[in-house]
Amino acid sequence: MPETLQTTDVPASDADLLAQTEIAVRAAGSVLRERFGEVIRYQTREELMRALAANDDTALDILRPRLTRLRPDAGWVEDELDGGALPPGEWWVVDPAEGNVNHLHALPEWAVTATLVRENQPVLTAVHLPLTGETYTALTGAGAYLDGRPLHVSPTADLGLSIVATSQARPDEDEKVVRRVGSSITAMLFDALVVRTAVPATLHLLNVAAGRIDAFWQFAGARADLLPGALLVTEAGGHISDAEGRPWTPQSESFLAAAPGVHAEAVATLSR
Repeated sequence: MPETLQTTDVPASDADLLAQTEIAVRAAGSVLRERFGEVIRYQTREELMRALAANDDTALDILRPRLTRLRPDAGWVEDELDGGALPPGEWWVVDPAEGNVNHLHALPEWAVTATLVRENQPVLTAVHLPLTGETYTALTGAGAYLDGRPLHVSPTADLGLSIVATSQARPDEDEKVVRRVGSSITAMLFDALVVRTAVPATLHLLNVAAGRIDAFWQFAGARADLLPGALLVTEAGGHISDAEGRPWTPQSESFLAAAPGVHAEAVATLSR
């Protein structure tokens, strides 16, 4: 598909918007891939923040004008670490370099994400992995896909046979949250087959949607690292809730995405 943007005044369907969003994240990912390869050294938090911002700005220079042209009246979430509900209307929730710290360390686990949220519900999302060339997409009510191939969550029905994963929500997390993360990992080490811990959250959620792993949980968290994966997992047939099994919203203090067959067991383990 050629990398062109719609310029007509005819309202675009959500499917059309998703196709154009996919083009945008691919373009941003291409530029970030050119910056990837060497470990970026830093000695202070300030140096780290400058290096992270340089990657973000590089991708945003491509994403912001393209997505704004697609949806001129949509708001734009400025801080990818923000959580909670959004004001009414449409919003672009974008993480220009999801897993940015991995990119700086020449690790492969990073992506570019863009999600359109309407009245606090994710409508469409595109997640591009520049190093593999893969693009994951989902549209509400229309399924989840990897490069056009349908995604389905795992049929596993036994947590004891499951690979599960978690991620820290953000640096400098509250001590109570850190301790809860630690105790949840310990609980899962007893109940699950394998426990994976790494950032970013989105890449674990891609794996849940694709049926490669069976569950992902996180305490606290931001919109940008949960909304894309939440839509992908839901559209791939998975269950989304908080860690206690209640309906998840961006205001929730925990998050769980799981294959239907292990969701209840995962809730029981995380609720201990």
